[in-house]
Amino acid sequence: MAAESRPTSRVPLFDGMNRIPGGLMLIPLILGSIVGTFFPGFLEMGSFTTALFKDAALPLIAVLIFATGMQITAKTSGPVLATTGVVLLFKTVIPAALVAGLGLIVGVEGILGISILALLASFDNSNGGLWLAFTGRYGDNRDRGAYMASAINDGPFFTLLFLGVSGLGNIPFLALLAAVIPLALGFIVGNLDRRWTEIMRPVPNIVIPFFAFALGTGINLGNVVTGGLGGIFVGIAATLITGALVYFGYRFVLRRGNKSGIGIASATTAGNSIATPAVVAAADPTFAPFVEVATAQVASAVLVTAIFAPLLATWVLKRQGGLTSGDEDIPLNAEATPLSGRRTDARHDDGPLPRPEG
Repeated sequence: MAAESRPTSRVPLFDGMNRIPGGLMLIPLILGSIVGTFFPGFLEMGSFTTALFKDAALPLIAVLIFATGMQITAKTSGPVLATTGVVLLFKTVIPAALVAGLGLIVGVEGILGISILALLASFDNSNGGLWLAFTGRYGDNRDRGAYMASAINDGPFFTLLFLGVSGLGNIPFLALLAAVIPLALGFIVGNLDRRWTEIMRPVPNIVIPFFAFALGTGINLGNVVTGGLGGIFVGIAATLITGALVYFGYRFVLRRGNKSGIGIASATTAGNSIATPAVVAAADPTFAPFVEVATAQVASAVLVTAIFAPLLATWVLKRQGGLTSGDEDIPLNAEATPLSGRRTDARHDDGPLPRPEG
């Protein structure tokens, strides 16, 4: 029978990790920090062992960014683009500008043990998988299509960009270009040949545990406790501040009424952002002293936002009477009023938005 042919697990390691928000990245990161703290000699054995478990982070992150670019499709519609633009503006651009402004006041060292690098890496991106799960239940195809915002802000590009533009970091233009080239190439290849997108679909599940472990080997467990406590604050702040901003974007720009609470579900920190401090330090070595604490704080923020953001979004939707199963999908070829995402012509329907690849 089909059920009998399914692979079984003596110990459900993969499923167990996935039951924890961000677990596919957080658990290997913790294991890597244990090995790096107590068994550093293992990482210096050389050959493939050192290459995979200590030095693999940046190459594997690049593969993930390339695969992420394949999820961005050139063929979209007005309502989807409007929603994507609002999410990207209020979840990424404005929060990153606010954090950069704070950094100009207090310096790159941060304030009260909170790293500016951790704040920036936590505020300027979002967990696309959680967004899809939430909007799949309570939103429509405009919301699900806004997953493109997560694909665009995924990775270190916006953090590097705002550090460079604000003057907080000496980020060479070539470093910015190098950060976005894998994403751009993935976009080109994915739109030329969707078969490649299908082939690259398993990439996140393959590379995330390995580069997370490699990143973890550079984290001393003594700093994880301190950084983790700070990370709880970072996660709460990311949810409240960016969630409020996207909520206002949904309410006053998109005019989504009692469904505006959906926007709060974007107030998460993507698991991939745990790698951002290391990427920033590779571009500007002056950030190297902050990488360890920033990485620990971002790791905590990933978990906190994954729990807090959907709970807060659900609470707001319930209070405003918008906690209903997904609205009927609007026709994607309908003309929309500027930035409203509202339908003005419902004569045709292109069908549901294709699920993002990867």
